[in-house]
Order: sequence, then structure tokens, then C-alpha cells
Amino acid sequence: MIAVTLSNNELEIKELPVPQIKPDQVLIKVYTCGLNRSDLLETQGQSFGHAGGEHKIIGGEFAGEIVELGKSVNNFNIGDKVMCRGGSGWAEYAVANFKRIVKFDTDKISWEQGASIQGSLQTMHDAIVTNGKFVKGQTVFIQGATSGVGLIGLQIAKSLGASKVLGSSTNKTKLNKLKEYGADVLVDTSSDDWLDYVLKATNGEGVDILVDMLSGDYVNKNMEATKIHGHVVNIGRLAGMSGNFNYDLHAKKRLHYVGTTGRTRSIDENAMVATLANKDLWGSVLAGKIKHVIYAKMHLTKAKEALEIMNKNSHFGKIILFTDEFINQDNKVN
Repeated sequence: MIAVTLSNNELEIKELPVPQIKPDQVLIKVYTCGLNRSDLLETQGQSFGHAGGEHKIIGGEFAGEIVELGKSVNNFNIGDKVMCRGGSGWAEYAVANFKRIVKFDTDKISWEQGASIQGSLQTMHDAIVTNGKFVKGQTVFIQGATSGVGLIGLQIAKSLGASKVLGSSTNKTKLNKLKEYGADVLVDTSSDDWLDYVLKATNGEGVDILVDMLSGDYVNKNMEATKIHGHVVNIGRLAGMSGNFNYDLHAKKRLHYVGTTGRTRSIDENAMVATLANKDLWGSVLAGKIKHVIYAKMHLTKAKEALEIMNKNSHFGKIILFTDEFINQDNKVN
């Protein structure tokens, strides 16, 4: 099989044996794969749990068809079309724990959405609802909203009944598109007075929930942009892994500052995140109220070029990789 491998931070397309499954896993014939920031960071030296060994296959999200079942797998059948999360998905065949896959109907959800929607859906539901303690009518600020997951966060907040949804970007062209995806207030964080703008939009109080994908030196202004007893939920560190944290401000605002990631969760914990997200939101996905913007579709062998696009931040929405099997099913590649 063809697979996208990583060795010494160098990406290579290699021909490898089809992987063997464990009793709690399924073997997937992969049709499509989603690109996430974690995949890019993996190529830059960080680790996100993808399969290692001599040939480390990357890719944390993919969709395809079950072709083999482990002995302990239940509630799935060979031939099921599934959306998968885990690791080592950028290949023509991949394994996944059966607790981290979700069936879907390709007549209702495209392969492109199937490869990408679950990661963003679960991440943002976990941030806004589980950790942010969202209640209908609250205000939500997605700090760094023009990424694929950010766009889904806007749509989730709107779908769940937020009274006001704020979204930010430093790119004015991208920022101006956010109203199409649920943002009521557009925050230009390249402006020195963006905090004042957020406070003005929230009657001087700040937002109830701020989902932070930036961190770094944004942390203190993010706390100021959140109301007393509000929730700041850290899901990304695009502006820096560390920064000058104002403990006194944190105390004065009596904030709930929460960090969350899937990397340190058990299989069962990740399965619960998926269950809760799909229970609340899958109906909205099927209704078309929550969906990814697909920026580009590229063949699996073009993974390096796809990651270069992500690294330049020139995209708006999701980049999808596809295999030959996707083309064989008469799917359009443009």
C-alpha cells in the first residue's frame, strides 16, 4: 500500500505492507484523509501518537470502508463506511480502534466531510459544551476562527443558541468571510484595540466562553476579554507554547481557565467525547447547519504540498487528501 511516512522530520511516500489489526481494531480501506494542524506540527518535531517504528505513518483523521474486523469488535460489519480518528491514517489502508470510529451514510455525508468533520466536531463540542459549560443564550468567542476547526466552532455556537458569536483573525480577507459561518462580531486581532472592541460588543463585560487556539502572549488579553466567572478553554498554541500569565488578573476575574487535548485521553475517554458531540450535533450536521468548508482536495501522494499550504496559512477551511479508491468510486476531485 502507499503511505505517507515521516523520518527525521522528512516526509516520504512509501510502499508498505498492509497493517495487521489487533482484536479491538478494524482495518479500513481509506478513501479520504483530513489535514489538521497536529499533522503539520508532527512534521516539525512534535509527537501526536502516530504509529512509530521504522516507517512512521502520519495522519490523525480519515474515512473509508471496513474490510476486516478484529475478534473483539462489535456493532460494526465489513463494508460499513466509517469516519475514523486516531493515528497513521494517511495511507491506502489504516487501522483504527472500533471505539474511535463512527458509521455514516455516504448518500447524506460526502467523503470529504467524512474525513474531516468528526475531529472538529468533537474538539469544539468538548471545548464549548463539556469544558466551557455552555448554556443557551451565552456569548462565545472563537479566538482564531478562520481555521477549519474554528469555522466549525462558530457554527456549533450558533447552532446551540449562543446569543452572540465572536470570531477573530489577523487576516482581513478571511475575517470578512466569518459572518457566513455564524459570527455576529468580527474581531481583527491585528489591531491593537481588539480587546476594547470585544468589550464594547459585550456591554463591557466580556464573553461567557472564549475558545483559545492562539495562547502565547494573547493569554492575558483573552482573560480580560472574558467576563467574571467565565470560561477560557485552551485548545491550541498557534501564537506560542508559553507566555507571561497574569495570575492576579486570573484571580480577579475568577475565571475557569481550562486546557484540553485528546493526546492524554484513554480510548474510552475519547469515545465519550465522540458520543457526547454526536448526540448533540449530528442532527445539525445532517441538516447542513454544521459543515466544513473544503478548500482543496489533493491526492495522497501530494501530502507534502498540502502541508506546505497549511504552513503558509494561505487556506480557508479544510484540505483533504484522497486515495485512488476515492477516484474509483466516481468521486469528483475538483
